[in-house]
Amino acid sequence: MGTVEDIRMVQQRAKGPAAVLAIGTSNPPFCVTQDTYPDYYFRITKSEHLKELKQKFKKMCEESMIKRRYFHQTEEMVKQNPSLISRSERSLDTRQDIVLSEVHNLGKAAADKAITEWGRPKSDITHLIFCSSTGVEMPAGDYRMINLLGLNPSVQRFTVYLHGCYAGCSVLRMAKDLAENNAGARVLAVCAEIYAIGFHEPSEEFLGALVGGALFADGAAAIIVGSDPVVGVERPIFEMVASHQTLIPDSGHCIAGKFKEAGMVVELTKEVPRFIYENIEQCMKDAFDPFGISDWNSLFCIMHPGGPAILDRAEERLSLRPDKLCASRKVLSEYGNTFSPAVLFVMDEMRKYSAEKGLSTTGDGLEWGVLLGFGPGVSVDTVVLRSVSTKE
Repeated sequence: MGTVEDIRMVQQRAKGPAAVLAIGTSNPPFCVTQDTYPDYYFRITKSEHLKELKQKFKKMCEESMIKRRYFHQTEEMVKQNPSLISRSERSLDTRQDIVLSEVHNLGKAAADKAITEWGRPKSDITHLIFCSSTGVEMPAGDYRMINLLGLNPSVQRFTVYLHGCYAGCSVLRMAKDLAENNAGARVLAVCAEIYAIGFHEPSEEFLGALVGGALFADGAAAIIVGSDPVVGVERPIFEMVASHQTLIPDSGHCIAGKFKEAGMVVELTKEVPRFIYENIEQCMKDAFDPFGISDWNSLFCIMHPGGPAILDRAEERLSLRPDKLCASRKVLSEYGNTFSPAVLFVMDEMRKYSAEKGLSTTGDGLEWGVLLGFGPGVSVDTVVLRSVSTKE
């Protein structure tokens, strides 16, 4: 009989780094163009009399660099549930019913796409991570996903709740550790968000929430992660080499969400881009110093599309070429900020862009890259990625 360490090395630990093996995304069918959204939003919330506030909101939407967004809640749904408009009515139960009735189906749609791309049977999935900040229940979302997808009931499952926008990075870090420390593990991670939980009428008292109203949208993304890909069956997209997380001091007030009787109340301040500007370079150094990399333009970049100001300030601080954040800007334009799935949408866009251009690797033709997430805390997540050759 070998030692415990021998057993762990032979039976429990994978040989190679964790890799993303498949990606799937989904959105609700209802789409609103950003140029028409202010009129739509003020009409369905019966706020057209707030003319000055509407003009402010129009400017926010114009500056958002967003073309369209997808939502689960429709005008008819708001009419049937008028308490969704008010910040003073007790509408949390109604909002939870709306979100929980659909958020898992949205996640399933993304997971089905990822599983199809992966090419192996669902019975080979060993671990499941479900992530959301907009719908909370017990049994948790992992339980729902097991049943919706028809996974083996012995799958080891986890739920990540209320991490906000950096949660896509949270599930990547968790999936990496699970895959590398459990030989043969195949981890399905699903992020799904429906912002009906925080939808309210516009108000001068909540201008931060109004900014969120111009940015946030609904969506889901799923990835499958594993080490030591099966040759000829699995095609790795990105290897996850290392991960880091930094909590920026004295910034906890900048991004916050609280569940109250009127739903989730989101608080955003204009300080977020500044905090990211002041700290992002050190976060990059901490992540890449061990690899001897200091030229940020030598990396492909997958950055959470939190908003145009965040992308602009990060680009400025890191002295990035304009093309470096094209994947993030495209996702922001086409889908808005979908919270936790957003950075996985960007990862998907990066590999699609590389394939369409016939580039040599999945990472814009480059070997090394970074995935950056931002969220409440303010938290900055940094994942060191290595792209995979697109040639057989």
